[in-house]
Amino acid sequence: MPTLVLGATGKTGRRITARLSAAGHAVRAGARTPGPALPHVEPVHFDWYDAATYGPALDGVETVHVIPPAGRLDHAPHVAAFLEAARAAQVERVVLMTARGVDVSDEIPLRQNELALQATGLPHTIVRPSWFMQNFTEGAFVPGADGVVAAPAGDGPTPFVDAEDIADVAVAALTGDGHAGEVYELSGPEALTWAQAAEVLGARAGRPVRFVDADPDAWVAGAAGAGLPADYAGMMAQLFGAIRAGYEAPLSDGVRRALGREPRSLAAFAEREAALLRQAPAAVA
Repeated sequence: MPTLVLGATGKTGRRITARLSAAGHAVRAGARTPGPALPHVEPVHFDWYDAATYGPALDGVETVHVIPPAGRLDHAPHVAAFLEAARAAQVERVVLMTARGVDVSDEIPLRQNELALQATGLPHTIVRPSWFMQNFTEGAFVPGADGVVAAPAGDGPTPFVDAEDIADVAVAALTGDGHAGEVYELSGPEALTWAQAAEVLGARAGRPVRFVDADPDAWVAGAAGAGLPADYAGMMAQLFGAIRAGYEAPLSDGVRRALGREPRSLAAFAEREAALLRQAPAAVA
């Protein structure tokens, strides 16, 4: 029986899909638009905001990887409805990705997703990653043509985590034993300030990369002007406030607990992605 991977074309979803495909597992890849053709992978149209897509996506699946929609704060009722549909479809295992720190308040949408999953009674694993290293190569913080990474992070340390590690943990939880009921908080092996991270990236990129501490209000206005929903931009500013205050600095042992190895470092990530880091921003997919 197949595994349904939601958000199958995103940063983690496509890596999870590729790993399952390479291992010979049948995959149903749920997304609004299909990704590249892969062996054992069946694309299926899925839209969090169209409940009519839930049933066809869930039909006959055994396990599900849930990634809520990016850039939105209104997803909790839709995720809850989907999880209830998964329970009704007798799904045997769910892996849910949220984020570190969501358990500070039950009002946080990602925390509401966790509570909704727990309420179904389905066997499940929760994965809570820190900030993705891939934000520097395929996200909002790709160094500009001038090498600048601008964010309102101050000098707060962040233990950036590689999406490859997140995908490895997710696949282990989807296919292996001993992960039911676990909450895996994932971080890299060291907490770096964003200025230190820029130095690491620049040393491997072959071009100068430097961090500029952006004014929080100006950053929110710029992000909203670039198309990010205003409420989501405001939430991001709160996350950066937590970084500035040092709350994001502690390391997590989820990679070690789930996989029995240490997480990848930012230096190793930058070495692997050096060619991509060298490209001008317009050339980054």
